[in-house]
Amino acid sequence: MLFGAIGLLLGAIVATFLGLRGAAPWQEAVLLGLPLGFIQAALCLAARFPARAARLAPGNAIRIAATHLSAAVVSTGGWILAGFALSWLLEGIPGHTGAFARFQQEAGPLAVTGVLIFLLAVTAHYLIIALESAREAEVRELSARLLAREAELRALRAQVDPHFLFNCLNSLRALIAENPERAASMVTSLSDLLRYSLQSDRMHTVSLTEELAIVDEYVSLERVRFEDRLRFERRLDPAALEARVPPMLVQTLVENAVKHGVANLLQGGVVRVRAAVDGCSMTISVSNSGTMRHAHEEGGHGLRNTMARLRLLYDHHASFSLSDATAETIPTVTLPLLESTDERAAG
Repeated sequence: MLFGAIGLLLGAIVATFLGLRGAAPWQEAVLLGLPLGFIQAALCLAARFPARAARLAPGNAIRIAATHLSAAVVSTGGWILAGFALSWLLEGIPGHTGAFARFQQEAGPLAVTGVLIFLLAVTAHYLIIALESAREAEVRELSARLLAREAELRALRAQVDPHFLFNCLNSLRALIAENPERAASMVTSLSDLLRYSLQSDRMHTVSLTEELAIVDEYVSLERVRFEDRLRFERRLDPAALEARVPPMLVQTLVENAVKHGVANLLQGGVVRVRAAVDGCSMTISVSNSGTMRHAHEEGGHGLRNTMARLRLLYDHHASFSLSDATAETIPTVTLPLLESTDERAAG
């Protein structure tokens, strides 16, 4: 379709050139102009090959000019020869006697026009090549950014999982001698947690229901150590249960609440998980008794990883805030709602 449009346009230009100069009748100008237009269109499209072969670069101006000028002269020479052949054929049609002589009279100016059209086509091809190169560079840059983001996300997950495992193993070590049966139950729960951790690495999001099941496993492990000192509550909007969250996100917040909040209180405390849907977003908060100043003093890997993962997965569409009052700490995460079937939409 593009070739046809270019051919018709160039044919109209050649026919108008021949007709306006008065050397040929309009019917003859059209009969010569249209075929020559399509031939010139093919030559203009073929100009892409020398344009690709002679890429624009500093210091190559003379070589590039010579290349395209010689290509223009050769291609236009062939084009004019085709015009002579067509005009010779018209000689045999009644009413077109002298077509060959008339075309011969206009061959010089028409050749100059052909050279200019070819060079204009070369310029257009350079513009197209530049646009394609810019697009390819943009695609490569986006691919590199996505790969870097994926690598950084995997590195962050690698920090979260050993941190979680370290705490669980400490609890298990303390329990083995005191209560072997409970230790065996704890090993089962820990196995479930590790299986979830390995499986969740294959996707960027899981449902809140799946994430909370793992949170329950973690809390059951920590209750072995803290017993009645650790109380756990959930206040969930039913609409939020199938919403998508990054795996280990809520578990990390609960782990920080236990380690840096409840664990530092002699009387223990309460960890509350709240989730609510508001329009196109979901808010999750994990409050705990006490403050998390110790978390900041010790590096706060869990909270830092949470903020970094939100930035990588959702860019500016998610937010994280931390309210650290005298008697209670409330980290809050706001996420955009994702379709339950879109496992990797956040990526």
